[in-house]
Amino acid sequence: MNAGMHPPALVLNADFRPLSYFPLSLWSWQDSIKAVFLERVTIISEYEEQVSSPSLQMNLPSVIALKEYIPQSRHPAFTRFNVFLRDKFTCQYCDNRLPASDLTFDHVIPRSKGGRSRWDNVVAACSPCNLKKANMMPRDCGMHPLVSPIQPTVWQLQEQGRGFPPNYLHHSWRDYLYWDSELIEEVNDNLR
Repeated sequence: MNAGMHPPALVLNADFRPLSYFPLSLWSWQDSIKAVFLERVTIISEYEEQVSSPSLQMNLPSVIALKEYIPQSRHPAFTRFNVFLRDKFTCQYCDNRLPASDLTFDHVIPRSKGGRSRWDNVVAACSPCNLKKANMMPRDCGMHPLVSPIQPTVWQLQEQGRGFPPNYLHHSWRDYLYWDSELIEEVNDNLR
């Protein structure tokens, strides 16, 4: 296997919970090994695959835990991706679930009418709905968001992220990830 193809390690906080679910907290094999040698992490589980140097041979870490707890911010950054995650990658007008690349921001109160780009005024929308709503107020066009936009907590976004497991899940990670078992089986079936 070439050096770029080694699998990543799942990174847990010192409380043995993932640093994040979406995106899943993963480190490259190089960063994982560096953290091991700098004594910043504890190896919880290893792959059978090994790496070696002239003086050392070791199994690659598959799950590592930080030795020092990193407190999570209570309020996530206002980003396009986090808005889409809060809204479950679903257009808030037509209820269609779409990939992030097919979603846009919509200002519930248009910027032309004083609306601001912030959590309580922006929702995920598909392009057709965004074009249809244009710069109209919801009452004027009859288009109201399915869920009133709010500022989520980091915990709420993490919970949303658990609904979207990544394409790669190693069996050694399962004890630390709390996704719906049907979602995990679906990912595993797709990998076979």
